[in-house]
Amino acid sequence: MSEEPAGPPAELRCRVEGNGPAVVLLHGVGGNHTVWNDVVPGLAKEFLVIAPDLRGHGRSPSPSGSYYTFAELMGDILHLMDEKGISSAHIVGLSGGALLALRITLDHPERVRSLTMVSGSAYTDAHTRSVAQRWGETLVQEGPDRFALRLLKDLYYPDWVEANLDFADSVREQVKHQDYAPAVEWAVAMGRFDERKRVASVACPTLIVQAMNDAVIDASHGRILRQSIPGSQIRILTETGHLVPVERPKELLETIVPFLRSAERNSDGRQS
Repeated sequence: MSEEPAGPPAELRCRVEGNGPAVVLLHGVGGNHTVWNDVVPGLAKEFLVIAPDLRGHGRSPSPSGSYYTFAELMGDILHLMDEKGISSAHIVGLSGGALLALRITLDHPERVRSLTMVSGSAYTDAHTRSVAQRWGETLVQEGPDRFALRLLKDLYYPDWVEANLDFADSVREQVKHQDYAPAVEWAVAMGRFDERKRVASVACPTLIVQAMNDAVIDASHGRILRQSIPGSQIRILTETGHLVPVERPKELLETIVPFLRSAERNSDGRQS
């Protein structure tokens, strides 16, 4: 169990849609629930989908004295599940949210029906730390417009950006109005994340989705996770950047839905 500091749970805002077994979608550092917008409707046809804004992100509050450790963010998610009467759920995480999903699975396996890690890893390597550092330096030293361009280059496959210039413009506009202080704090905690000694103990059904052209978390981490977690499945998407749910929602749904169906059929009877 983690010994990281954690304050009282925050009341998270979230998108809730559908009925059935619960699926919790966790976004990454600096993001919010809208990263899942093109995935939620497809999942909601068979599942109760809960897509929260994590503490200090999106519409959720940033309580005074927040630590933004994984232990604190995990406490917020467990509190949210308790509030909604969900004893266990399928946990799906993207990027930093995938690391958070792994931590929840390791520390509270009884709350997790299955684990899906999208653009995730078992630990934060020097490359990912350097990317996060570069983001911070660009924002402070060069301003929001250059920072937005940096994000577009690092987070998305170049051809996808070229084909979605309106989206690129919306990112540049969003950056001007977003408070990145909570994201910076979480990124610091993410820099210390290392679950290599425990990852092999994951016992629930596990799906790994990795992008071959991910410039933030190298695709090799997907193979490491596949080799480390017994019985896990993997899908690697070519010509795809870090934010898989935005670039490839159709392919992501085609991968996740059958996996979740199988996990439900083989579940041990825990009620969601």
